[in-house]
Formats: sequence, C-alpha cells, structure tokens
Amino acid sequence: MSDSAGGRPRGPRGIARTWIEVLVRPRRAFANGITPGDQAPALTFAVAVAAAFTLGLIATDSGAVPVVVPSSRLLSDLVVFLVAVALAAPVGLHLTAAVATVSVVVASVEVADGSFSLRDRGGVSETVQVVAYASSPMALAGPAIPELRVLCGAYAAVLLFVGFRAVHGLGAVRTVAAAIPPAALGYGVGYRVVAAGRTLLGA
Repeated sequence: MSDSAGGRPRGPRGIARTWIEVLVRPRRAFANGITPGDQAPALTFAVAVAAAFTLGLIATDSGAVPVVVPSSRLLSDLVVFLVAVALAAPVGLHLTAAVATVSVVVASVEVADGSFSLRDRGGVSETVQVVAYASSPMALAGPAIPELRVLCGAYAAVLLFVGFRAVHGLGAVRTVAAAIPPAALGYGVGYRVVAAGRTLLGA
C-alpha cells in the first residue's frame, strides 16, 4: 500500500496487498498510503470488500438474502450481488464518509479565549479513504457466524480509530468521538454487526 505511486497499488494484486497491510500494519498503511484527492482506489477497495462480504453471506445464509427473482434462486442471488457491489457499496461508503466528515469536524472544535476554532486536520478525501480501508476486516464477515462478524466489526472500528488518528492528528478522546458515529453506521448497520451482536445477546 505504501510503496505505490499515488499512495497505493492498483489492480487485484494491489487490492490484496493493501488489504493485508491494513490488517497487519495499520499504522504504516494509513500513515503512508493515504493521498489527498486520490479516492478512486479507495472506492474500488470498498467495492471489493463488499463483494467478498456478500459472497460469504449468500453462500452461508441464503435466508438473509432477499429473493428478487422467485423463479430462480441463482439468478436472484446474482442480482443481489450486483446491486450490493454496484450500488450499495459506493452509496454506503459515501454516506458513511459524510457522517465521518461531520464527526471529525465536530471533534475538531475547540474553545480558546471565549471563541470557537477548529484544529488542523486532514481533508474530506483522506476521510473517505480511511473509511474505505478500515472496512478491511468486513471482507471476512460474510459467513453467518455472529461471533466472527462482531469480531470483524470491532477490528474495523479499531482500524478507523487508527486511520483517523494518523490522518487527522487528533487526540485519543477526540478521535474516539469522531470514529464512533461512522463505525456504528458503516460497519454496525451496513455490515450487520449490530444484528450479529443482538443475536449473541439473545435479543
């Protein structure tokens, strides 16, 4: 991730390298692999993660997948997969990134001499990239195993914290405040981590 021109490697091999580096060396990945204005690879990465998640979900929990073509389960699953990667993933990324951007701005507010000001921080593009790459663990969360999904969601939230800290340079408490809303929306709701947690708790 950190060795490529423009911030990160491209193509399937580049996505695989980025995925491994974010999971294994997140501080290095976020510190060296985020480039202002370079959102396209992040979107591709987010789509790849959503594709892996959806395939795992379809393969292990067909009951959780809506039936859109009653006459053919295979065709129905294919339609759901295509909608997930072509529509849900990009929309979900940008919605989560929008929430993250607002959260970062709010967490950056400080009061000095009776007036409000904002601490220096990274831009919107960097926030979008962090949200996308922090979703790396969710590629493994598709199978209908609540414990696995909760674990992946928790690690994704940790990665979001690490990424925000590296990119925006906020203190630990401010970074936690900035990371909670997008993590809850993007990973908790979008990737069904909240539902998995409720299953574990018997709710």
